[in-house]
Amino acid sequence: MKKSIFLVIIAGFLAGIVSGLFGAGGGMILVPFMTLILKEEEVSSRATTIMCIFFMVLTSSFFYFKQDSINWNTSIKCAIGGIIGGIIGSKLLIKLDKNILKILFIIFLIYASIKMII
Repeated sequence: MKKSIFLVIIAGFLAGIVSGLFGAGGGMILVPFMTLILKEEEVSSRATTIMCIFFMVLTSSFFYFKQDSINWNTSIKCAIGGIIGGIIGSKLLIKLDKNILKILFIIFLIYASIKMII
């Protein structure tokens, strides 16, 4: 199936808006989009999404920086944990069965949804 450039750009646009507005959520749009619409493999979808989010985060961070909205003390400490977690998570992504990944992602989405409602 040939990927529509327009469709991919629209998905990235929506993920960017959600990420910029809420500080998270780009992956919740892009991973299902890539696996369900583009029919990409689970690992590839997640890895590609992380790269897309990297650029979304850089862009959003620039504007938050200009507004002096960043708590540098917290962000640096969190970034250290995020780097370590990113290393472990990317290694687990390659090793885990894709069905387990799907189940874990669904559980995460359900949990996040319930927390947002409550």
